[in-house]
Amino acid sequence: MKKQETQFKKYIKWFWSIFLGGFAFVFLLFIIAALGGFGPLPSFQDLENPQSNLATEVISVDGVTIGKYAKENRTPIKYKDLPQNLVHALIATEDERFYEHSGIDFKGTARAVVKLGSGGGASTITQQLAKNLFTKNASSNKIKRVLQKLKEWVVAIKLERQYTKEEIIAMYLNTQDFIFNAVGIRSASRIYFGKEAKDLDVQESAIIVAMLKNPRQYNPNRKISKEKSLERRNVVFSQMEKNGYLTEEEKDSLQKLPLKINFTPESHSDGYATYFRSHLQKVMRDWVKNNPKPDGEYYDIFKDGLKIYVTIDSRIQKYAEEAVKEHMANLQSYFFAEQKYNKKAPFYDIDKEQIDGILERAKRNSDRYYRLKAAGVSKKEIDKIFNTKTDMSVFSWKGNIDTIMSPNDSIKYYKFFLRSGLVSIEPQTGYIKAWVGGIDNKHFSYDAVSQQKRQVGSTFKPFVYATAINQLSMSPCEELPNIRYTIPTGKYGLIQDWTPENSDNKYGGMLTIKEALAGSVNTISARLIDMVAPENVVRLAKAAGIETPIKPMPSIALGAVDLSLLEMTSAYSTFANKGLRVEPMIITRIEDKNGTVLKDFTPKTQEVLSEESAYVIIDLLKGVTNAGSGIRLRSNYTSAGKVATGFPYSFTNPIAGKTGTTQNQSDGWFMGMVPNLVTGVWTGGEDRATHFRGIIKGQGATMALPTWAIFMRKCYADKSLNISKDDFEKPENVTININCSGTSENTLNEIRGGDTDF
Repeated sequence: MKKQETQFKKYIKWFWSIFLGGFAFVFLLFIIAALGGFGPLPSFQDLENPQSNLATEVISVDGVTIGKYAKENRTPIKYKDLPQNLVHALIATEDERFYEHSGIDFKGTARAVVKLGSGGGASTITQQLAKNLFTKNASSNKIKRVLQKLKEWVVAIKLERQYTKEEIIAMYLNTQDFIFNAVGIRSASRIYFGKEAKDLDVQESAIIVAMLKNPRQYNPNRKISKEKSLERRNVVFSQMEKNGYLTEEEKDSLQKLPLKINFTPESHSDGYATYFRSHLQKVMRDWVKNNPKPDGEYYDIFKDGLKIYVTIDSRIQKYAEEAVKEHMANLQSYFFAEQKYNKKAPFYDIDKEQIDGILERAKRNSDRYYRLKAAGVSKKEIDKIFNTKTDMSVFSWKGNIDTIMSPNDSIKYYKFFLRSGLVSIEPQTGYIKAWVGGIDNKHFSYDAVSQQKRQVGSTFKPFVYATAINQLSMSPCEELPNIRYTIPTGKYGLIQDWTPENSDNKYGGMLTIKEALAGSVNTISARLIDMVAPENVVRLAKAAGIETPIKPMPSIALGAVDLSLLEMTSAYSTFANKGLRVEPMIITRIEDKNGTVLKDFTPKTQEVLSEESAYVIIDLLKGVTNAGSGIRLRSNYTSAGKVATGFPYSFTNPIAGKTGTTQNQSDGWFMGMVPNLVTGVWTGGEDRATHFRGIIKGQGATMALPTWAIFMRKCYADKSLNISKDDFEKPENVTININCSGTSENTLNEIRGGDTDF
């Protein structure tokens, strides 16, 4: 008996020796880890400012984040911006004793050891945060993983001493990667549910927490993992009920709900204002070079968490994009129908050799070609690849189509699509309110607002008229003969006589200047530019905002000059702003991640025209929409003595505007103005040989004007925008006669619609 007692005491002694020795060994390892023996640990400064990639936000003038630049699409938010149902779901599922421990849950750890990890609960929220911030991903080597775990413990304790529990929760959710470019809770909320984190309901919060275990395996947006996501979400509800955050009835009803998300991706080519954000990125690239940090380093817009406040209004941008899509989808259907009878579709006016050249250039400008060339692939092999059919997803107005097509065939397929651009400016401030560079940024990335320059057609004529009014004080009521006008060889450097034709080939009689601009009569424009000299027109256009060099030749009177949509819209804004040019702005201020203002931007102004001259031009351009080529903005119009309907825009407020159509209907333009918003629209094919066969569908009044009309209808329907329906303000003591009592609508009806160049 005594021998058994001695043996028992011996076993007890061994047990305590092993236990205490093990504890001492673990404690020693912990001390070594705390001293950096297993690798560097974060300093106090590191804990205050953990190294992380923060997305730069692009914030609209109405306070909406319209896009981000990021290596990790992450924008931290504070605890107060988290809904309590999300906090409850997180604690109930991931760390039940979160408010009781100081970084390490020893009870949970002991349970995990006893159950060899099958019982869970070993890693606290604070430890997971430590892992996210300061340690590498879990190692597959067991010894390394144990040492890594010790480092996480040390960092977790430091975090608990440094931060409040609420701050730790916020930091943890801000550092989680939920895949699909959603890093952090704010991005996850916006991408998976299309809302801010503070607006998440309990079901959405449960889905977010369900993903924490494994964002890919339990992802609600992946078909293969939707069922697991639903099961895991229901586990979260059970945990919330177990911990008193839900009643049993609430849990049961929530678990019966189907899995529901509103997936809203935030990649570069997704969301609103994609073309604008591409342009802004280039602008910011130059800005950071000229504005270094105090230490001389450059800001990185992909990780420094800047806030760029821009002039875009998210509501106006949305309406602009919708308008472009609505009209272009409809216009494209007519173009497709016409091409069924075109043997050279989608081209006109060129031969096979020219068509082959267009397609070859498109091939050499493609990303696929650049990649193959950079990889050293031979020309013969590249040609073979471009002629080999492969799986691809191509654009259509009914949604992307998954198909099998050769790259060469896809190039020709995309040539069939008409392109369009729209830009809208507030003339008093220069704020660019909307920027639509194309019909789809994923498939058509070339920006029709700033990158592209196309012949502007009759939209340039107002600069000729403005020069005449400003220089010669001409009245809109002054009459000029509508006869062929020739500028002889040698004048202005002409190598031959220049005698432009009217698009309708109608001549004779006298026309007032107002009638001539409303009907876009070429003979009058030619006479006027000879009266004022081309160089004076160029000078005024440049002062108004045209930056592209223009050769001072008489043909510019008919718009034979390639300019960007942004330039034209900016220059027209000068007319709407009483002759004062305000340089277009896209940024109002830039802040760093802490909210410190790095730069405030103010508009630059320049007087271009007298207020009276600008008003006279506006009055002339109102004639275009009241009785000229822009008449279809009204509910009906009279043509050749008949009433025509079918133009349901029904605007009754004053609108100044100008249509433009270039040779062969390659480009259609409309510039439309109300007192506080100037909007320009361009529509055409990627190549000038891609166009409608005839003027009916191919003119600016058909290709571009409807987009403006749809856009403005949407803007007017949103009363919060305060888009003006008032008339343009008339200056006091106007000395130029603008009341042309002799101007008859019948005369305008005879000349309406002739807005082509030649």
